[in-house]
Amino acid sequence: MTLKKVKILLDNEVKARNNSAEISLDKPDPLLIASQYNDETIALICALFAYGNVRFIVKFLQSLDFSLLDASDETIKKTLSSHYYRFQNAEDVSMLFIALKRLKNIDSIENIFYEGYKKEENVLDGLWHFIETLKSIHGYKSRGYDFLVGSIPKKTSAMGTYKRYMMYLRWMVRKDALDMGLWSKINKKDLILPLDTHTFKVSQRLGLLKRKTYDMKAALELTARFKKFDSADPVKYDFALYRLGQEKLA
Repeated sequence: MTLKKVKILLDNEVKARNNSAEISLDKPDPLLIASQYNDETIALICALFAYGNVRFIVKFLQSLDFSLLDASDETIKKTLSSHYYRFQNAEDVSMLFIALKRLKNIDSIENIFYEGYKKEENVLDGLWHFIETLKSIHGYKSRGYDFLVGSIPKKTSAMGTYKRYMMYLRWMVRKDALDMGLWSKINKKDLILPLDTHTFKVSQRLGLLKRKTYDMKAALELTARFKKFDSADPVKYDFALYRLGQEKLA
């Protein structure tokens, strides 16, 4: 398939899938839970736990009481004492709630991201500033917690895709029938595609991606390709690409 035909296919998919019926309990997605609250902190929790089987992700997110973000540390620990998800035990889950509760008392997540982003309009700089800030206000460490919140890479040459954070930024910055558009300070032209292993393979099959390694360089290559399709909103293709792979249409 030529790139011209791929663009037509994807443009049609974007249009067809841009409706609220595309996300439901029949077609689960962590955005289903996030969009029920329209809150940047709750949405971040939904994004950070978005790994593994999507039905299990949604089921876990449905079990969480997000009003705990306004509760005492003791109440958070007690209420979440039996909540765990894959690599995160109950303490990891509790500590995320406590860290984000403390963050809310300092500044908004948008402002913290923007502080790092604004100099060069680079969302990765915004992400490093956010991770650094989150870790500085709450020094808890464990394998499960560190996997959840991520870390600043020592070498950019072997950097992962930070898919969950890139997906979160898509939700926050873009505004359509799917994405919430709660933020106004970051430009959607600067977003990076939230590349996961499925969209990576679909992109290769469609001839959109030459890179053989699944990493940030691949995410940037694919984003650059989509900028040629739509320079103002390259990441609008993410959800359509994801569904094409999930439904084995490409």
